Amino acid sequence: MITGQHLGIGSTKPIFPDDGLLHLYSMRFCPYAHRVHLVLDAKNIPHHTININLREKPDWFVNNVSTTGKVPVLELPTESGTPTLVESLIICDYLDEKYPQRPLYSRDPLRRAQDRILIQRFSQFIDDIYKLLLPNSPTELGTTDLYAGLDIYEKELNLRETAYFGGEAPGMLDYMIWPWCERFPALKYELGFEIVLDPKRFGNLLRWRDLMLDDTPVKKSYLDGETHAKYMRSRRAGETEYDMLYIPAKKPRLC
Repeated sequence: MITGQHLGIGSTKPIFPDDGLLHLYSMRFCPYAHRVHLVLDAKNIPHHTININLREKPDWFVNNVSTTGKVPVLELPTESGTPTLVESLIICDYLDEKYPQRPLYSRDPLRRAQDRILIQRFSQFIDDIYKLLLPNSPTELGTTDLYAGLDIYEKELNLRETAYFGGEAPGMLDYMIWPWCERFPALKYELGFEIVLDPKRFGNLLRWRDLMLDDTPVKKSYLDGETHAKYMRSRRAGETEYDMLYIPAKKPRLC
């Protein structure tokens, strides 16, 4: 079950089938919710997705589902009391432990801790890219070193000598940083010129990016840079187009 349209004020909470599947409250353009979708798809975990209008949140969502009023939220219908989990990293860590098929973290405690550190440090790049995408008017490129936050990841891939941070297949670190890497091309449409990573400085990351674009979970939720930019522009204008990709089902023609 997927509610493609974003539910807002005046909506009623969906009634789910009694199938024991997880309920993920999401928003189509939210990079933090994107993280959870990637993990669910990488581990092939069946679930229901409910999209929420975050500017006009339903009362039932704020009062009974999300303790923060934000997405992602994961509702656990098979647990006593139907508890909910919030915050993307907490949800993704829970999923990796609860569903051991295709583990996304290394079993080595040191490598697992190192990956969590790198996930946290990626916030520098997240902050920098949002300075360019989400203010009232985009920041001039010269006012922020957009690339500084990427150097550590280029170096890390070089040290690991693997295609992905997770080894021969994407792992948790790969999926936790990907949503913002996917949004990076949106800068071209916001700034009026393409920002290209220097292949001499970021050769490993460029190869990693191309491999990630061919990853099945990534392809399942992928949006191009122009689409991400269009959403960001609507958000800056105060007229967020949550349903810009929503296509209502056609009603059957009456004879």
